Amino acid sequence: MGFADRARIIIKSGKGGDGHVSFRREKYVPDGGPDGGDGGKGGDVIFVVDEGLNTLTDYRHKRKFAAEPGQEGGKKNCHGKNGQDLILKVPEGTVIKDAETDRVIADMSGDNKRVVVLKGGKGGLGNQNFATSTMQAPKYAQPGQEAIEIEVKLELKVIADVGLVGFPNVGKSTLLSRVTNAQPKIANYHFTTLSPNLGVVDMEEGFGFVIADIPGLIEGAAEGIGLGHEFLRHVERTKVLIHMVDAAGVEGRDPIADIHAINKELEAYNPDLLKKPQVIAANKTDAIYGDENEIIASLRAEFEEKEGIKVYPISAVSGKGLKELLYHVKELLATCPKEVTMFESEFDPSVMAIIDEPYTIEIAEDGAYVVEGPKIDKMLGYTNLESEKGFLFFQRFLKEQGILDALEEKGIEEGDTVRMYGNEFDYYK
Repeated sequence: MGFADRARIIIKSGKGGDGHVSFRREKYVPDGGPDGGDGGKGGDVIFVVDEGLNTLTDYRHKRKFAAEPGQEGGKKNCHGKNGQDLILKVPEGTVIKDAETDRVIADMSGDNKRVVVLKGGKGGLGNQNFATSTMQAPKYAQPGQEAIEIEVKLELKVIADVGLVGFPNVGKSTLLSRVTNAQPKIANYHFTTLSPNLGVVDMEEGFGFVIADIPGLIEGAAEGIGLGHEFLRHVERTKVLIHMVDAAGVEGRDPIADIHAINKELEAYNPDLLKKPQVIAANKTDAIYGDENEIIASLRAEFEEKEGIKVYPISAVSGKGLKELLYHVKELLATCPKEVTMFESEFDPSVMAIIDEPYTIEIAEDGAYVVEGPKIDKMLGYTNLESEKGFLFFQRFLKEQGILDALEEKGIEEGDTVRMYGNEFDYYK
């Protein structure tokens, strides 16, 4: 693969440093108080968009990336040094997913220029923190919080405004090389035909847009046959689609059936893709007599009249009709929202660290079901229950962790109270 637009890597945050156990030793003080310092915080793993990158090649040769652990606390209340954060640079448009569940952790597009994907462990408190009036020389300190290690998939989803789709040999690459400047701002790759080929169309009045020739669509793409899914992944961000067909019938294909076939794939993968505005470029008019033929006429009857999708006869070779086509694309783009399509985050790896923690369920004197333990305590620390999103996230966590099932086993009924660290909820299925 010449163009790396996918990679799988293992990332690990820094473990928090352990708290220290020590006591002051001073000449005339026989039993100095506790002076064990706190451990340092472990480093975070942070993804950052680097405008200079346009592939994920850096992640092809190296698989494991780890932030630095925090140091242990020292004597004399010395705080352990914090671990260094690990900064991973990726091209804009990279979507980071949890490899195991395929859920999106972060989409490095739009305003997401810098995202902390894994938080470093908190440092443990030194023994000076555990002194009480009755226990003045505590011999224990708190261990640092564990590191989190997960495998993630990086997928580059091209950020192009316009997607050029069509079956092989209809002339897409000829069109792209003709309408885009030879030195596109996005770097000119020697692409394998499996990767989107990008170019920038510069129109006067400073209006330009990025166009991607998206190859590899084969019928059955939505089921993942052939390279279909790769193709469909790149279509997701585009705003306008140009269907390119061969109007001269050189390849002996049926252009109408081809357009329906491609739209069917788009719909099977994600029905929203069909909401994008489309236009049809009927290519190879240089090979026909006059400006119209029965193929173009039948395309107009099928798509312009029935669906309002415009048909533009063009010749990618001679350049005829291209100006009209590009102006129409420009008009369609003007009606689209400006911002990049973002993929919502569905998964927070920091929460994964909580999953192995224990919890207990007791029934209080007033009949409430009390759920406590580090699993709940930490989860509440991560979640903003005031926000609807946070609350739904918390509910999903309770369900996925089997906590709701455990409450059922204890005999909880609709309308009973669940109490967790001062938060009370009514239980409903």
